[in-house]
Amino acid sequence: MACKPQKRPWLEWLPFGIGAKKPRHFRDMGRILWQNRDSLPRAWRVLTRGVCDGCALGTTGLKDWTVKGTHLCMVRLELLRLNTMGALKGEVWRDVPKLKLMTSRELRELGRIPYPLRRRKGEAGFSRVSWDEAMAGIGEHWKKTDPLKAAMFVTSRGVTNEVYYAAQKVSRFLGSPHVDNSARLCHSPSTAGLKRTVGIAATTCSYLDWYEADVIIFIGSNPANDQPVSTKYLAEAKRRGARILEVNAFREPGMKRYWVPSDARSAVFGTDIVDRSFQVKVGGDLAFFCAVQKNLLAHGGSLAEQFIEESTQEFKEFKDALMELEEPALLQQAGVTSEEVEDFAEEVRRAGNGVLVWSMGVTQHVHGADTVASIANLGLLKGWMGRNGCGLMPIRGHSGVQGGAEMGAYATALPGGLPITAETAQQFSELWGFQVPPQEGWSCVESLEQAQQGNLDAFWCIGGNFLETMPRPERIQKGLENINIRVHTDLFLTNQMLAEPGEVVYVLPARTRYEQEDGGTETSTERRVIFSPEIPRNDLPEAESEWRMLRNLAFAVRGDEAASLGLDSGPAIRKDIAAAVPSYAGIEHLSKQGDQFQWGGRHLLEHGVFPFPNQRARFAKVCPPLDEDVAAGTGEFLLATRRGKQFNSMVQAERDPITGADRNHLFIAESDMARLGLRPNQDLLITSPYGTIHGRAFEAEVAPGTVQAHWPEVNPLLPHDRVDRGGGVPDYNVRVDIQAR
Repeated sequence: MACKPQKRPWLEWLPFGIGAKKPRHFRDMGRILWQNRDSLPRAWRVLTRGVCDGCALGTTGLKDWTVKGTHLCMVRLELLRLNTMGALKGEVWRDVPKLKLMTSRELRELGRIPYPLRRRKGEAGFSRVSWDEAMAGIGEHWKKTDPLKAAMFVTSRGVTNEVYYAAQKVSRFLGSPHVDNSARLCHSPSTAGLKRTVGIAATTCSYLDWYEADVIIFIGSNPANDQPVSTKYLAEAKRRGARILEVNAFREPGMKRYWVPSDARSAVFGTDIVDRSFQVKVGGDLAFFCAVQKNLLAHGGSLAEQFIEESTQEFKEFKDALMELEEPALLQQAGVTSEEVEDFAEEVRRAGNGVLVWSMGVTQHVHGADTVASIANLGLLKGWMGRNGCGLMPIRGHSGVQGGAEMGAYATALPGGLPITAETAQQFSELWGFQVPPQEGWSCVESLEQAQQGNLDAFWCIGGNFLETMPRPERIQKGLENINIRVHTDLFLTNQMLAEPGEVVYVLPARTRYEQEDGGTETSTERRVIFSPEIPRNDLPEAESEWRMLRNLAFAVRGDEAASLGLDSGPAIRKDIAAAVPSYAGIEHLSKQGDQFQWGGRHLLEHGVFPFPNQRARFAKVCPPLDEDVAAGTGEFLLATRRGKQFNSMVQAERDPITGADRNHLFIAESDMARLGLRPNQDLLITSPYGTIHGRAFEAEVAPGTVQAHWPEVNPLLPHDRVDRGGGVPDYNVRVDIQAR
């Protein structure tokens, strides 16, 4: 439902949001300063010299390429302690049963992993080993493992392009196509939907285009929480005349009003971010956009007719299929009225320029790729790409994930995003001097399923924690315990490392992106490749760069043959990337702070030219799923997962300062609270076909008939066997029953 203008409480007029429910940025900055008091010089170097390890907006030091002045957000500051904390003390790693009683946050706070550790089957804890002993043992296991039963996974945890590239090259050198990254848990449906329609798998525009847009539309995205510095961009865009619309199942409080701490006017008086909010059911975005496009086509006016004629194909088929969809069914599935569809369509008609922005509220559904394709259809109808003030933007929540697939650390793509075929595999075989597997590999979701069946014998995990990111964690743990050898490279101990060994588990101490030997690069949401210089530290002498660990693995398995890989320094890897990925030409010249380039320039798809054989974009025929396909189960409510005060699964506070909700709160609409006779904070039993958890009632502006709860706490309720048809991401939604306790 579109929100109605409401009178503001008088508290909202007080300076600095006094009395309002909001993050206390300056108080939190003081807390973080105190946390890092033992390493302030290093903290300052990380902030002023490094490339942000938070979301993917992209910085160099405290500057970016969109706004003047300081670029610094709480996401980055909350992560700062991970880069200043010292080594864990004592030998707590000897007692795994005791470690298993600790929360993830408590494990992190023990300190950095200082040296290689090994735990064999039947042992109560880890033992310290040397690097030579660790690599020799890992190499022996890998040698006797069928390459098609070995896999690698790379998280987005501050991981650089160099590490992604080394991971996929080493995996394929060792004969395994099973290499994947954390995009498979978030934006892989964006890759599938965009490839299908416009032929690329990246944002088509830049943040500067927000300043020239007439309308900016956020779909299933909450930048106030996930990319908070972007609210500074939005405040400026509004001053320049942009309208900001929100399509979401929850009216995010941070999108209603936000106090941007680095913008003096906003810090004092706050900024109303969203002009109109359109509330859809969970999973109803696809039906909503189909209804909007039916309206636009039926009533005509302001469509990019020349662009459609000259630069697209399959328009007639798309239109015919769309017109066959029944409007009442679309409205019911979307949870909106015809008037709301008309209001949204009118906003689109009036806008000459527009940017469409989406995130995991769109992609983490079984029909996520289709929804992305429908969003792209709207962009094609308006010609919103390839020019100023326009674009399609799958906004990234992590600063490493955009480059992951572009480096080829993807089960379904080679470097540069090329599809895996016999021809492309041969192309890279000739380039690299070894035989590249010509088949697609297992995604990380599929690798974990293979582990359940006993078909995964060796697993190398760079970061990540599947016990906190995948549905049904108890099932995931059993699968991990089936794997003969697991290697975890990370900064801190995680509960994933504590799963019992099949035969043996190795834990290897990694360097952060700031400590990476020879520096490293990241690729931002707007495709900007940015160099981050090495900031050495001397108190973790055995921590190693993950690209070097991977190179050493190749030598441990294949001996001197691995010398042909190269990968022997940061500059050598960047030179290799430039040869393998033409769009990254220039990365080999990045060597100091501030060095960067934006591959493709400010805009992709300029002049209506698309990377298809006939250079035309493709309208996609999509059909909203039937109600019973929206989520598994038959419960009365459809539950969606949400994030709070956290970075990925790293929970940073038990209470979300934007919503006021605790981690065990279940967001329920006011009408549903009344219907069920629930009171705030009442204890609840929440049941799905896959599990049961306890929670507490929290009244919130969610769509009636739907509820939301924090991830990863609710992961035991989620289905393990439902993934997006295009991108392979798990469906993080499920039908549940709710009972008062």
